[in-house]
Amino acid sequence: MSWLAEQIALMGNIFYYLIQVVHWTILISLLAYLIALVLGLVFGIARISRNSVVRWFAGAYINVLRGVPLLVLIFFFYFGLGKVVNLDRFVAGVLAVGVCYGAYMAEIFRSGIKAVDYGQHEAAMSLGMTRWQTLRHIVLPQSIRIVVPPGANEFIACLKDSSLVSIIGLRELTRAGREYAAQYFLDFHTWLAVGLIYLVLTLSLTRLVRWLEKKYAVVGYGMSRDDH
Repeated sequence: MSWLAEQIALMGNIFYYLIQVVHWTILISLLAYLIALVLGLVFGIARISRNSVVRWFAGAYINVLRGVPLLVLIFFFYFGLGKVVNLDRFVAGVLAVGVCYGAYMAEIFRSGIKAVDYGQHEAAMSLGMTRWQTLRHIVLPQSIRIVVPPGANEFIACLKDSSLVSIIGLRELTRAGREYAAQYFLDFHTWLAVGLIYLVLTLSLTRLVRWLEKKYAVVGYGMSRDDH
């Protein structure tokens, strides 16, 4: 019993140490995801533009960013671009994750927009609406319902990948775990605690995603009326 009490006390101390930096992990993930949403919407719309130059530029952004590992982007933003424009590690880390996930969100937005029946475009145009008005008032409100579930799943992935910013010294959950393990030589206990905290965060978000899927599900797009 004394051994068990000792282990519980050790884990309690580790959790107390780690919990103090969880808000940084959440903040980094939220800010990066907001950047990804903005970039995803802009480049998702650009991807279906009638202008071939705009389409090419959007396609290049998506293909390049999805083809480069996130860790390499973090190094580029901090050690490369960061030295040129003087970015601190927090801004560099958030931008790297946000720009990377913006490419994935762009494809999600593009798919959501294309999923709206083209007949609605034609009906809106026949009423005298411009292409932009049609997109803003008819297409985007409907496509958002299709985009929400996969977009929420991307936030879960963004939360987990935010751990990579610890490599540039940005202090969040993973970085704090490395510090504790190095200081007290408790690798097993520390990384078990780090993993459990990430697990709680992702499971909580998974439940939110399932709720969003039911709330915003569109009949005919991966679900039947009986599932509603």
